[in-house]
Amino acid sequence: MKLPVVGITMGDAAGVGPEVVMKALARADPYAFCRPLVIGDRRQMERAKAILKLNLEIRSVADPKSARFNPGTLDLLDLGLLSSDIPFGKVSAAAGEAAYRYIERAVQLALDGLIDAICTAPINKEALNAAGHRYPGHTELLAKLTGTREVSLTLLSPKLRVIHVTAHIGLLDAIEKIDAALVERTIARGRELLVRAGTREPRIGVCGINPHAGEGGLFGRGEEAQKIVPAVAAARARGWKVDGPLPADSLFYVAARGDYDLVVAMYHDQGHGPVKALGLEHGVNVTAGLPIVRTSVDHGTAFDIAGTGTADEQSMIEALRQAALLAPR
Repeated sequence: MKLPVVGITMGDAAGVGPEVVMKALARADPYAFCRPLVIGDRRQMERAKAILKLNLEIRSVADPKSARFNPGTLDLLDLGLLSSDIPFGKVSAAAGEAAYRYIERAVQLALDGLIDAICTAPINKEALNAAGHRYPGHTELLAKLTGTREVSLTLLSPKLRVIHVTAHIGLLDAIEKIDAALVERTIARGRELLVRAGTREPRIGVCGINPHAGEGGLFGRGEEAQKIVPAVAAARARGWKVDGPLPADSLFYVAARGDYDLVVAMYHDQGHGPVKALGLEHGVNVTAGLPIVRTSVDHGTAFDIAGTGTADEQSMIEALRQAALLAPR
């Protein structure tokens, strides 16, 4: 059986995207589980190669079918959008526009069945907006490009997997948006993701919103009873192994210990904090609910170290591994 083809978008040229892509594909690891194809700009990848002093050939290809996927050679679908070097560490509308186009091309290739999954290097939200693309991040952009009404931001790490009911909105807006139907749909998306990756009967723990999951109504205004309890009951009625609402401060601990395969977080920081505390280098971002597979590094453009060659490629390796695992066979 052939390994899945994973399209890797280069990310924002002013950040560490080109560097982590180059460092990852200079290693033999990715070629053992996928066939990687970079979608970006040759000039920027050559610049990253020079900074890193890597003996890695960059081979431009016209389409995925022309790629050879040989270790020691980086296959690149060169869109040629950036005619000059972008200054490192500075917001650039040109870099934001190019980053958008890499993603757009990757999505189309995936929808056309020419690649099996997408793995994205980081983009800069300010640069994306400066280019006229008003999205708070990859998650919402990918939903728009694929015509998907609702998706869920999911973080995977070796010890903890977390799916978010809400993500890039303010806390007050998040609490208002959460309802039982949304929580149930999020549980379903997370379960489907894990089943596809090989977990037959995922054990799922659902966070409360308030401290101590409301402490039986002592904290909050009845959010757990109104917004979470019915969703958990509906999931259990389907025969799924779902518990909640549970206090978030202890749920993440027991999940990392191995008691749960997935945690359902109610809002952005509730889920992101514990995963990132375990180590950014092993975190992977997955968009659950898309008609295509998409994973990403769990770090940003790191403008402060861009161009220094010091960015760690381990999150990119893990993101490629998860893309390969989730890709349709």
